[in-house]
Amino acid sequence: MSAANPLPVRHIARAIVLDPQDRILLIAYTSVHAKGPDGAPLRFWFMPGGGLEPGEDHVTACRRELEEEIGRGDVAIGPQVAACDGPFHLFRQARDARERYFLVRLPDDRVDTSRLAETEDNPLIGTRWWPIDELRASGEHFEPAGLADLAADLANGTIPAHPRVLAWREL
Repeated sequence: MSAANPLPVRHIARAIVLDPQDRILLIAYTSVHAKGPDGAPLRFWFMPGGGLEPGEDHVTACRRELEEEIGRGDVAIGPQVAACDGPFHLFRQARDARERYFLVRLPDDRVDTSRLAETEDNPLIGTRWWPIDELRASGEHFEPAGLADLAADLANGTIPAHPRVLAWREL
């Protein structure tokens, strides 16, 4: 969009969800805008989470989104470990995304994604627990850039003193 017609700002809370085996839970979507190298719609992986509703803070929104998307509203929301701000064009509605990422460690790998499709405005493919070494080695498209390194640090118990600044991948 042009400066005269800027993208809408959307404040978003997301969770970097790790299980006891230090795998990260990600959700796969099909972009309605971007194409992959083969010309097919781009498949991309993202963390659970979503936009803040009126009156919500990031932690409250993160907990609500975890309940809606993976059936786990019962977990403790850990510290904010990263942020990513800027134009994001992979979802149906482009936005100036102001994302905040919180660490969530589950005591098990149990998730219920039966309501997930109801909450999304983009074509949903599914979820997967990713071992971090597979995340790093994969040719899949993960958002934002730097997610694998951050997840590896978190799995090793390294919490950044200040939220790490991440960026959207170039398409």
